Amino acid sequence: MAKKGKITIDRELCKGCLLCIRACPVKVLEADTEINSSGSYPAKAINMEKCIACGNCYEVCPDVCIEVYEE
Repeated sequence: MAKKGKITIDRELCKGCLLCIRACPVKVLEADTEINSSGSYPAKAINMEKCIACGNCYEVCPDVCIEVYEE
């Protein structure tokens, strides 16, 4: 059985580099359509049910604004 996961992203810490989107093998993330307080479009989770808690998004995030949880 595949692992199930959940991620949280701190919108205010995210600078919108979107490296996490490219790193996700199951396409859980996309760029938000609303800006944060610093004027960036942060990443957001759209397909959380597909998350496998691989941690790729966490590993590539230069701002450490993503947390990954295994369910």
